[in-house]
Amino acid sequence: MTGNKGSITPRLIRKRSHYWQRTWMLYLMLVVPMAFFAVFRYVPMTNIVIAFKDYNIFRGVWDSPWAGFQWFEQAFQSQGFHLALRNTLMLNFLDLIFGFPAPIILAIILNELSFKTYKRVTQTVVYLPHFLSWIIISGMAIQLFAPSGGVVNIMLGKFGIGPINFLMERPLWVTTYIGLGVWRDMGWGTIIYLASITGINPELYEAAEVDGAGRFRKIWNVTLPGIRPTIVVLFIMRMGVILGSEFDRPFTMGNPMVMQVADVISTYVYRVGIRGGQFALTTAIGLFQSLVCVIFLVAANTLAKKTGERGIW
Repeated sequence: MTGNKGSITPRLIRKRSHYWQRTWMLYLMLVVPMAFFAVFRYVPMTNIVIAFKDYNIFRGVWDSPWAGFQWFEQAFQSQGFHLALRNTLMLNFLDLIFGFPAPIILAIILNELSFKTYKRVTQTVVYLPHFLSWIIISGMAIQLFAPSGGVVNIMLGKFGIGPINFLMERPLWVTTYIGLGVWRDMGWGTIIYLASITGINPELYEAAEVDGAGRFRKIWNVTLPGIRPTIVVLFIMRMGVILGSEFDRPFTMGNPMVMQVADVISTYVYRVGIRGGQFALTTAIGLFQSLVCVIFLVAANTLAKKTGERGIW
């Protein structure tokens, strides 16, 4: 019987006992993060039912009457929600188009620099904006792009151009919004790609150089394939928030003149739900938003696996 596959032998018992003696503290340390996610992430998920109830703050979540899909129907029939949905997709896709390649390009450029001191200083300068809040950045933008007294318009005025209302005209506001987003987050993403580049075997560059490859050919045939798994993983994660939207960024940069392009789902939820007291409606919108993000995430991960990449699961 000791040779049976399902039997527990004294050797196996000793092996498991030795394993638990060595690792019990690690499992004990896992209790804290597991408790955190259970209490602050999974237990609050039960309040998703508010999206299907005629929620009354005084009666509570579970005593409020059921309303079915009433709030979803109301959201989809709302012109304001359609506008916020369109703006969210538009701004996030523009962020993806211009913001996603920017750190890749910057990381490759920095990697090609031979002057290490200049490389380190540049890397530090470009990732510092990531630590600035959008409140600070919006205040800086107002000072820089003000039609009268703004540094940018003063400089343009010396060339006979302007003044230009960067934050009051819709196309210019979108350009400024995307540009500031790229400027803020480009350096932080560069750190990830530089770390990935350092993991590439130097012998590959030497072999490419022996074959007569120039600098751009080595970038195309060695560097980019070497960081492709990192690019794919970050792209999948970016697709997972394609319908998500920050609140502080559009809220602080927006103004009544550009609401047609600045009002996104997060600001719409704040205005209609939080300030308007329609908690069930905003819960329904949030649930719809989360489901769409999950669909994009799964689709991007599936596509990555079909093209031969590992994906994120």
